[in-house]
Amino acid sequence: MLDPNDTNGTLDLVLLITVLSLAPSILIMMTSFTRIIIVFSLLRNAMGIQQTPPNQVMIGLALFLSLFIMSPTLAKVNDVAYKPYKNGEISTVEAAKRAVVPMKEFMLKQTSNESMQFFLDLAGEEMPKENPAENLKLEVVAPAYIISEIKTAFTIGFLLYIPFLIIDIVVSSTLMSMGIIMLSPAMISLPFKILLFILVDGWQLLCGALVKGFNL
Repeated sequence: MLDPNDTNGTLDLVLLITVLSLAPSILIMMTSFTRIIIVFSLLRNAMGIQQTPPNQVMIGLALFLSLFIMSPTLAKVNDVAYKPYKNGEISTVEAAKRAVVPMKEFMLKQTSNESMQFFLDLAGEEMPKENPAENLKLEVVAPAYIISEIKTAFTIGFLLYIPFLIIDIVVSSTLMSMGIIMLSPAMISLPFKILLFILVDGWQLLCGALVKGFNL
């Protein structure tokens, strides 16, 4: 990415180091990773298995799903920003400006109108009538997108809790009717929750729903 014959090589190097240091935050804030990892965490809590699958597995699956979902956007960034910059057709600043536009287009498609209007009101701005991805500031789009993603993730998590909550209620009622009060209902309901999740092919259904839930 750096040209040794470029007189601005030092500035490019500083910019590259800055981008690499902010990469984890960019991954979390501006991609589909936020929604996916929150849903996975709520699923584990709903099933009552706090450490299974391990965090490394959950994060790895969320990363690969995010890469799958973001691939069209990343391809667009590569075409409009990286390739022209690599060929020396545009400057580093211009490449950064071009790269942000496809990312804002992706975020705007997932952001609710209420969240966007809330941050526009806080910033004292109005929604542009034309080309919002180009005219809206990133500092307005990013927090609105994150808030909207968290809300969507919690909505999905609530729906995931319902079938497992029903199993807990049935097991608890059954144990109480049998007079078994010394045995933990959670211990009895856990195998039934896992069995239910296996029978409906839960991981495939959940991952498919998450991917299809993004407006690509």
